[in-house]
Amino acid sequence: MSEESDSLRTSPSVASLSENELPPPPEPPGYVCSLTEELVTKAREELQEKPEWRLRDVQALRDMVRKEYPNLSTSLDDAFLLRFLRARKFDYDRALQLLVNYHSCRRSWPEVFNNLKPSALKDVLASGFLTVLPHTDPRGCHVVCIRPDRWIPSNYPITENIRAIYLTLEKLIQSEETQVNGIVILADYKGVSLSKASHFGPFIAKKVIGILQFFLHGSDLNSLHTSLPRSILPREYGGTAGELDTATWNAVLLASEDDFVKEFCQPVPACDSILGQVLPPEGLTSDAQCDDSLRAVKSQLYSCY
Repeated sequence: MSEESDSLRTSPSVASLSENELPPPPEPPGYVCSLTEELVTKAREELQEKPEWRLRDVQALRDMVRKEYPNLSTSLDDAFLLRFLRARKFDYDRALQLLVNYHSCRRSWPEVFNNLKPSALKDVLASGFLTVLPHTDPRGCHVVCIRPDRWIPSNYPITENIRAIYLTLEKLIQSEETQVNGIVILADYKGVSLSKASHFGPFIAKKVIGILQFFLHGSDLNSLHTSLPRSILPREYGGTAGELDTATWNAVLLASEDDFVKEFCQPVPACDSILGQVLPPEGLTSDAQCDDSLRAVKSQLYSCY
């Protein structure tokens, strides 16, 4: 009998296998590092990331997820898991907790995370409430600029602003460069009434939270310029980088529509019981009022990033 015949006889098709004999699911896509040599060195020094151990570390985290949270509906791709390892300096236990917290927050705040896609937030994007500056800071951090004065409460609820913030963070964090360098969130309170400013309490901080760093400023720009150089700031912040451009970042987000639909617009499997195992961050409840929900953003950022 020919070799081909033997192969056909000893290798039954998937359709002919019983349920218990189905082949295992394919392994997640392999990882290809996109970091420059300079960033590889930075990741080694600041994040405890060793390129020669990287895939071993990813596999260790993947095994922990499968063992401790077998029903958790999550990506197990190398690139996705690396995001959590880097945020917690390759401490397996802390990276696992961050991953679980991330999904727990998504499940427990559906009014923010369900249907999270650029086309659903065109009004917020058009308002100029937030954008990403075209130039990074000297450390390579992207700068997210939030302008509360652009929010008109009668136009849409405050949760839409929160959704736009997370949309932007999720897009930025996909980049390995961002995972290593981090993100600066710049909140502009210039011209904002005290009553409206109180809604944005979570951003009154200058503190590193995982990969995030917050800066608050009002009319006095001196403190801002000690942290961010004028060369990357638009004219309205006392910088020399021209007028603030919001259209470019809006276009980047809108071009990512398919990615967000795939990640945030799919039903959660019924077997995903993570909410029964992990409590959401303090302040996050499904029936929270808009103001309460916004005050919970800082808590959630601690847990998710």
